[in-house]
Amino acid sequence: MEPLELLEKKIARKAARAIHEFSMITEGDRVLVALSGGKDSWTLLNVLLRLRRNSPVKFTVSAATVHPGFPEFDPSPLQKYLSGRGIEYFIERAPLGDIIENHKTPGTSYCAFCARLRRGVLYTFAKREGFTKIALGHHADDLIETLLLAQFFTGEIKSIPPVLLADDGVNVVIRPLCRVFEEEISAYSQVADFPVISCGCPPHRTGAEELNRAKMKKMLSELEKGHHGIKANLLSCLGRVRTRYLMQKNLHILDEGEPCPLKKP
Repeated sequence: MEPLELLEKKIARKAARAIHEFSMITEGDRVLVALSGGKDSWTLLNVLLRLRRNSPVKFTVSAATVHPGFPEFDPSPLQKYLSGRGIEYFIERAPLGDIIENHKTPGTSYCAFCARLRRGVLYTFAKREGFTKIALGHHADDLIETLLLAQFFTGEIKSIPPVLLADDGVNVVIRPLCRVFEEEISAYSQVADFPVISCGCPPHRTGAEELNRAKMKKMLSELEKGHHGIKANLLSCLGRVRTRYLMQKNLHILDEGEPCPLKKP
């Protein structure tokens, strides 16, 4: 079996497990993949297409790219690649750059704000076109980094959920790569030779990153080198929460998993 097939099969197996475990896709779903043109979204699209071919559950897969209005953003390589493979593809334009500059509050991450705006555009598009699920390319490292960022900088224990009902009460967001680590996606993307493009936003043009997330990424990489399995354990802990050993206000745990309100004397 060729390296590309081996890598894709491994990722598809993890994605299939997540889809089944969290009931991400059901019969008749119309799945819209948010295709940014980066390695994660390309991997997600290809894996979902593979799973669709072999799945007893019937569903469709289409792709959409949000054009942010940055002059450097060029989705033509995506169009060329997808049209040659007969994949339904849409481009939604939105002046995200102008919106960010006019409404971003001090201290807010440019990338985080942009991501929220993109999701808003996708929500509107998916609702209008009748898509039942929106698939995003967040992977295991994203979940772990977000967990640590929330603890370190906002004082919360939370991360990115595999399945989420949007605030509009209509759109359902799924993340089939939630059990796939970034290094697996990077290896697969390199062999697959996808037409990866840049979003063209100002931080990327200047080489800047989300500083705090970059710190988390570096810290996890160093820890993993010395103690293999740390990232897997952090991912596992997202599904093994023992509230008895946390400081939840106004709750007294009589037995593990049985929270009861404290009675007033």
